[in-house]
Amino acid sequence: MSLRTPLGQVLGLGTAKDGTSHWWGQRVSAIALIFLGIWFAFLLATMSGFSHAEAVTAIGRPINSVLLLLLSATLGYHSYLGIQVVIEDYVHGPGLKLLTLLFSRFVHVALVAAAVFAVLKIGLNA
Repeated sequence: MSLRTPLGQVLGLGTAKDGTSHWWGQRVSAIALIFLGIWFAFLLATMSGFSHAEAVTAIGRPINSVLLLLLSATLGYHSYLGIQVVIEDYVHGPGLKLLTLLFSRFVHVALVAAAVFAVLKIGLNA
């Protein structure tokens, strides 16, 4: 016995089977961002000033560099998943939807790559 509608059975329409992994990705990255965000707020709170030299010194510490890399990557991933849902829900033309999704992915990858490059450059004293 199937719970699918007769029209759904005839047309073979069903779920895309991607919603669960997307949902879990959003939730897990949100939990990671809570902890990384608390760490980042603590890092900012413990800095005595916000000069360039002090920021470079703070980012130059290995643990801070690693956590900042994790924060950047997780934030980019979480943002991409959220923007993807908005685009899929509110962009209705199939061609425009595909173009917007591709543009969103490229922008998110470029921003994360720039953040990783900046942290590595400071962290490795290059």
